[in-house]
Amino acid sequence: MDLFEHQAKELFARHGVAVPRGRVAWTPEEAESVAAELGGTVVVKAQVQVGGRGKAGGIKLAGNPAEARANAERIIGMDIKGHVVRRVLVEEASQIAAEYYVSILHDRAGKGFLAMASAEGGVEIEEVAARDPGAIVRVPVNPLAGLRPYHVNQLVYGAGFDPRAHRGAAEILTRLYDVLIAADCMLVEVNPLVLTADGRVKALDGKVTLDDSALYRHPDLVELRDTFAVDPQEQAAKERGLNYIKLDGWVGIIGNGAGLVMSTLDVVAQAGGKAANFLDVGGGASAETMASGLEVILSDGKVRSVLVNIFGGITRGDLVARGILDALDRLGDQVRVPLVVRLDGTNAEEGRELLAKSPSDKVVTAATMLEAAAKAVELAGATRGGE
Repeated sequence: MDLFEHQAKELFARHGVAVPRGRVAWTPEEAESVAAELGGTVVVKAQVQVGGRGKAGGIKLAGNPAEARANAERIIGMDIKGHVVRRVLVEEASQIAAEYYVSILHDRAGKGFLAMASAEGGVEIEEVAARDPGAIVRVPVNPLAGLRPYHVNQLVYGAGFDPRAHRGAAEILTRLYDVLIAADCMLVEVNPLVLTADGRVKALDGKVTLDDSALYRHPDLVELRDTFAVDPQEQAAKERGLNYIKLDGWVGIIGNGAGLVMSTLDVVAQAGGKAANFLDVGGGASAETMASGLEVILSDGKVRSVLVNIFGGITRGDLVARGILDALDRLGDQVRVPLVVRLDGTNAEEGRELLAKSPSDKVVTAATMLEAAAKAVELAGATRGGE
């Protein structure tokens, strides 16, 4: 679960991480009131769970409360990369002398944590990694030992932080590790971590990803989810117990097993398409599960075709086929896009026979994953005239 910036900063502040004074506002009037309380120049920042807010015009300076209100009026309601802005963070402006990047995250490959730092903050860290990998210092951290002072020194000295920032950055890194452990986070990130003109170091931005599987231990953090704008497809999938993630493409994807679904996304991209979602129906999908999955995907107006890629181990091909046919009957005229189905493994032949007898002209079968992906991309183009 990703937190909004203001929620991340509230969590940081609980653990002593220095952050600018500020408060979230849901209306322009609230933004004006907060700016009046803070006094001086403030920053009005769109609260969306996606990067690139500044480039999209979602971060603006305001010299007085009236200007803060005007900026909030412009920002609230904006669409930033498909995310509608429903609130803004109004906080005191900072005189920035230098910008840095710091983060601590779970490192599955290393079976521990990974702490990172860079003197090139304030920009997308992916850009820095691609342009100059050496500009990012990476320090593995053993969870049994924790983040030690020598780790912190490796980060701040190795990344070339201004000497004036060493002490403050070291303190914030230590406290960020406390946040990571205390809240069961997958990621804590500050970009930028800033050195101000008067020599203070503080988190000007904040990103936190919580481990969903540990939320039962944090009822206070679960409550934060109530303020999220939930995507209707993702909400419908959650209610049906489906593992669904919405993406920004036009080929719907259903598979059984996360590895197979990820491979299917790659093959669709190789065929020139773009996946609309990730949907894993699991290892023992029933006809009801398949029908529910199709209903969720077909409710997305951007979907132009659906690729069902099933390898039958526990999942039987005939049950998958019955689920598809059941969904077609249930949805009726709502099914306006072709369904490309690739079945392999247990009872795959029986499943293909059932699909072949379907009166619907929307069902297309394929023998291999590559063939299925190519057909799905081709039919998607034929349905809406390509992308």
